[in-house]
Amino acid sequence: MDEFDVIVRLMRPLVTSAEALGLADDAALLSARPGHQLAVTKDMLQADVHFRANDPAEAIAQKALRVNLSDLAAMGAEPYGYFLALGLPDGVSEGWLQSFCQGLAADQQAYGIALMGGDTTRTTGPLSLSITALGWVPEGQALTRRGARVGDHLYVSGTLGDGALGLRDLASPAHARYLRPEPRLKLGVALRGVASAAMDISDGLVQDAGHFATASDVRLVIEAERVPLSDAVRHAIVQERFSLADALTGGDDYELLFTAPANTCLPANELITCIGRVEAGEGVQVVDATGAAMVLARAGYRHHF
Repeated sequence: MDEFDVIVRLMRPLVTSAEALGLADDAALLSARPGHQLAVTKDMLQADVHFRANDPAEAIAQKALRVNLSDLAAMGAEPYGYFLALGLPDGVSEGWLQSFCQGLAADQQAYGIALMGGDTTRTTGPLSLSITALGWVPEGQALTRRGARVGDHLYVSGTLGDGALGLRDLASPAHARYLRPEPRLKLGVALRGVASAAMDISDGLVQDAGHFATASDVRLVIEAERVPLSDAVRHAIVQERFSLADALTGGDDYELLFTAPANTCLPANELITCIGRVEAGEGVQVVDATGAAMVLARAGYRHHF
């Protein structure tokens, strides 16, 4: 298959909006939505950096889309459309591409989003893909990292550490969380007007909390013993195959970290845990059950060039 075969046979069926013009023109034509702002996010993923090259094609596609949806969730935005740039190495089969597109099709239906355009090219390097996702949020209601205030409580959704454990241990139940993170889109929408600030956790709780603290010009205190962990992570800690520090810094969580004033009525039917507080100062302090500061070897994952 050449690039035009891929577009016509595999990508065009993913188009469900007339604004994409059937992928037959040089650009999509998007209409404004009155009273809303357009949230735009972009993530690039590369084989053996963000996923294993031999991970299932469907899972690679879905992870690429979902990490972008997680960014939209952190802004309180509702998914609208996405653009895909795909760099394919030699040896990619038609069957692999079909499975990749089937993964996208399943998530498009699950999350109410559609392909709007993109590009497909050959690469002499490893498989790489980049998605630009768009979402709508009512004007003035977007969640940002800048609103945390002294006295607010610090919350997190879901459980942490599953992505990092799942990357390390393919036999662990947590591996499914690594392959296919769950973007907290409903929670993000529900937090409009409730959370004072929010972001998603991608590179590790402690490191991302540092970005959060800097944006809001505050200090975040994380009570490590209150951080929610799944049964799989707790079991791995007991077996000494994993640690609490790994859960705090491992990354690939794609949960929401947010602040809200004390006594705020939080969204029901969501797994939300208070893990700390906002204080005057700067940076992040992680404390143990006695209140003593914990020393961590690293804060999270970051790329080095």
